[in-house]
Amino acid sequence: MPDEFMTEIKLTQYSHGSGCGCKIAPDVLEKILRSDVKQFTDIKLLVGNNTKDDAAVYDLGNGTALISTVDFFMPIIDDAFDFGRIASANAISDVYAMGGKPLLATAVLGWPVDKLPVELAQKVIEGAKTVCAEAGITLAGGHSIDSLEPMFGLSVNGIIQIKDLKKNSGAKPGDLIYITKKIGVGILATALKRGVLNDIHKKVFIAQLTSLNSIGEKFGSLDYITAMTDITGFGLLGHLIEMCEGSATSAKINYKHIPVIDGIQEYTSKMIVPDNVYRNWNSYKDKVKDIGAESFFTLCDPQTNGGLMVAVSANGQQEFEKFLRENNLNTFAKPIGQMIEKQNFCVEITEQ
Repeated sequence: MPDEFMTEIKLTQYSHGSGCGCKIAPDVLEKILRSDVKQFTDIKLLVGNNTKDDAAVYDLGNGTALISTVDFFMPIIDDAFDFGRIASANAISDVYAMGGKPLLATAVLGWPVDKLPVELAQKVIEGAKTVCAEAGITLAGGHSIDSLEPMFGLSVNGIIQIKDLKKNSGAKPGDLIYITKKIGVGILATALKRGVLNDIHKKVFIAQLTSLNSIGEKFGSLDYITAMTDITGFGLLGHLIEMCEGSATSAKINYKHIPVIDGIQEYTSKMIVPDNVYRNWNSYKDKVKDIGAESFFTLCDPQTNGGLMVAVSANGQQEFEKFLRENNLNTFAKPIGQMIEKQNFCVEITEQ
């Protein structure tokens, strides 16, 4: 099939959702996972689905643990090769979010073979192989189905020294909160789907979505990091709330200190925002204090392959910010807020 024909096909027009915005709402997911069915208890399972962490973790018995995760979604971009890259970077991020080193991946592919050329699915896989190679792992196999809408992702296994394991539940009052990527890609994804994303923002969009969170592996060895997660479909607020609830704390964040993609107001001012901004907000609005008109759109915006969110002991602030600068993350070497004693809210937002 000619390449010219395939480039005219817009993958985002074949799916009702896109990227991590496809995730089921937090409150609905909680209902799905609620069950009275007795489950086998394995004492070697260090992290399971009873918490809201990014991956399962299994004790291998020699001071190391296996990290296992799976993540897939529908197209967030029209180009098949880039879709494969983005979905893969997003899935691998779950291993990095635990402080681990990825080992290998297998693919999860759903493709409407009667609607879309199989050559496009081949491009998706090629994009995945490219990102896996960048992460130093092999795309070792997978499973595919003929589905109504295109979808793709990876199951990823990783490894970590148990002493270096980072969970989202270890934060303490006084810890400082940092993130490692700008927020707003869900808004840009909506602009793309509506055909109004400008060329500058499209370059920013693709660059951020395909960027590996490999710094997370280095974070694993930093003792002053008390909790870590990545920011995906529930937005910055949703994942910070999970960190607060897991740690029995609350948080106060300063919106002026949160790195937001430059020029995002071009779209929010025209109400070009994902529907799931409202879904996210409805799921956790009772847990948030003092959200603003602009911060509503950006803090609830579903991120795909978003940055890591890190809680750092106050006595590690200088060393951590130096570490960020040494790893070319100067923009993020400033806390966006602080964990505080548990209140009757999870997150308070200020603009001072």
